[in-house]
Formats: sequence, structure tokens, C-alpha cells
Amino acid sequence: MIEITDAALRNAAGEGMDAFIQVFTDKYKEVIGGELTAGCMSLLTGEQHTLLAYQIFRDEVMDGGFCQLIQNGYGSYIFANPFAKVMRLWGVEDFSKLVYRAKKIYDAYRDDLERERTDDEFMAMYEQYEAFDELEEEFLEKEEEVTALIAGYVDEHLDAFAKIV
Repeated sequence: MIEITDAALRNAAGEGMDAFIQVFTDKYKEVIGGELTAGCMSLLTGEQHTLLAYQIFRDEVMDGGFCQLIQNGYGSYIFANPFAKVMRLWGVEDFSKLVYRAKKIYDAYRDDLERERTDDEFMAMYEQYEAFDELEEEFLEKEEEVTALIAGYVDEHLDAFAKIV
């Protein structure tokens, strides 16, 4: 089991919910060697993968939207796994619905969204896939609330995410 110190959690909790989650996800990234590969998937539990997926989702969408998330190789990690379903089970229903709506776009255009692109072609994706705009805006408006709900779930189920030492 992945271990995190109680002191690290307390310090992060004082900084905010995003810092609290990041204590876990930084440790997960360390355990998997900083990169998601088929060989490292078994090193994390389903709950740990879901939390890591949220951190990746949050960082990528806040930085460059769904096009960036997918172009950076995380489309299948988010949309081809039960991420949205687990978000609903964790009590983050509105966010779950947002992910399902994005998944519909991803599924319909997956081959094109995932193909290699030049920088100019990547920038053109934002015009081509304006369907993501509304979802990105909705997430940006609700990100703090979503992060707080997820952090609350983690806090209530700490032993599912790490051994606290």
C-alpha cells in the first residue's frame, strides 16, 4: 500500500483541497515512474487511478481544455475507463454528467482527436471542436466545488487511497 505521512496531509489540507489531493497524486506518480503505461497500471488500485485521473483531468482541462487532455494522451484513461461512473458513486453527479457529455464527443471523433498533429493543427482543433467549449466553461466555473467534493470523499475514505503513517 502506498504510504503518505499524516504531517504531509495536514500541511496540504491547510493549503487547500487541490493541495490535499495533490499529496496523493504526486505519490501515485512517483510509484508509477511519472508515466502511465500498461506495465504500471497494476501498481495502483481503482480508487487511486480514479483520483489520479481527476488530477490529470483537472490540470489538463484548466490549462488547455479537452483538446489538450486528449492530445496529451489521456483521452482513453479518462473516457474509456469507468471514471465518470465512479465520480457519480463518489457523489459528484454534476461532474459525472459533464464527463459523460465530453465522452460522447470523444467517442464520435476519437480517431481524429487522437491523431498526431503539428502545432498549427493542434491550435486549429479549438475551432474544430467548439463542442467542448461549453463543457470547459462549466468545469472551470465548478472546479473548486468539484475538487472540494472529491477531497471530502478522499478524506472520508483515506484507507482506500493510501496508508497514513
